[in-house]
Amino acid sequence: MLKPEIEDGEQTLADPQFRADVLAGLERRPRAIPARWFYDRRGSELFEDITALREYYPTRTETAILERICPEVADIAGRGRAVVEFGSGSSVKTPVLLRCTAPSAYVPIDISGDFLRESSRVLSAAFPDLLVLPFEADFMRPLTLPHTIADTPKLGFFPGSTIGNMIPLMAVDLLRTMRASLGEGAMLLVGMDRIKDEVTLVAAYDDEDGVTAAFNLNLLERINRELDGTIPVDAFAHEARWNDDRARIEMHLVATRDVAFTVDGRPFAIAAGESIHTENSHKYGSRDARILLRSGGWTPIHEWTDPDGLFALYLAEAQAERPAP
Repeated sequence: MLKPEIEDGEQTLADPQFRADVLAGLERRPRAIPARWFYDRRGSELFEDITALREYYPTRTETAILERICPEVADIAGRGRAVVEFGSGSSVKTPVLLRCTAPSAYVPIDISGDFLRESSRVLSAAFPDLLVLPFEADFMRPLTLPHTIADTPKLGFFPGSTIGNMIPLMAVDLLRTMRASLGEGAMLLVGMDRIKDEVTLVAAYDDEDGVTAAFNLNLLERINRELDGTIPVDAFAHEARWNDDRARIEMHLVATRDVAFTVDGRPFAIAAGESIHTENSHKYGSRDARILLRSGGWTPIHEWTDPDGLFALYLAEAQAERPAP
C-alpha cells in the first residue's frame, strides 16, 4: 500500500519509485539520486525560473533557433502530424512548433501532473481548434500513446537538451523507447547543448541569484515532505562542476558539516565534504550527437545551430531497419 503524504494541504501518495530511488541512491557510493525527481510542483516552477535567467543561455538560444527554422521543419516533416512532446513542463517553446506545423493533435507528456494539466489548459486556450491530450507519465519508460492518435504520423519533440541529463547508455535506451512509442516513419526534433568554455557552462548551472541552488536543494525538501525525511537542508550547499573527461556539467549537494538523518525510517550519515550527485548535463559535438541518434534508432536528417554554435536542434527519422551495410 502506498503511504499517504501531505502536500499543499491535500493528502497525496508517495511515489514508490521515488522512495526506492532515494533509498538506493543514499546507500550507494558515490551517492546519487536521479534528476527526474527534481520535478514536483515546486521544482517545476523553479526550473521555469531558471530558464529565464541571464546566465542560462540554453532556453533563449534554442527558442531563437526554433523560431528561425520552424518553417523548414514543417516543410520537411509535413503538416498534420500529431506532435508528442516528451517532458513538456510549461511548454513555453511548444507554441512556436504548433503554429508552423499545424498538427492534428498535441500530446504533452510530463511526470508532474499538476504542472502538466495547467500548461495544457493554457495551450488549449491558445489553440482552441487543436486536440490536446495531456499524458501524465514517466517518459523514460515504454509508453502506449492515446488510441486517438494510433494511426496518425507523429513528430516527437524533445527540447531543452533534456537528453543531456542522461548518461549516454540511458540516452540511447530512451531514444529507442521513443522510437518504439512513436513508430516507424515518425520524426523527432531534439535539442542538444554544445560543448563550450567552462566559465559559461558553470555559470549556467550556478547563477548569482541562487535559483539553481534552490532548485537543487528542493529535492531534499521533497524527500523530507514525502518520505518522512529529517534531512537538515541548511547543512547542504549546491555545487556545479564541469567534468571534462565526460563532457558534462554535474550538480551536487555537498554536506557542509557532518550530518545524520533518517528517510522513511532508515538512518543515514554523510560526512562534511561528501556529496549527493543529483544531475548530469552532457554536452555534445555535432558528430557525437549524430552517433547518439543513430545508436538510438534515429537517422539524422538535418541539423541547425545558432550563429555562436552554443546549441543545436536535430531532426531525425525512424526509418525502416535494414541489415548492414
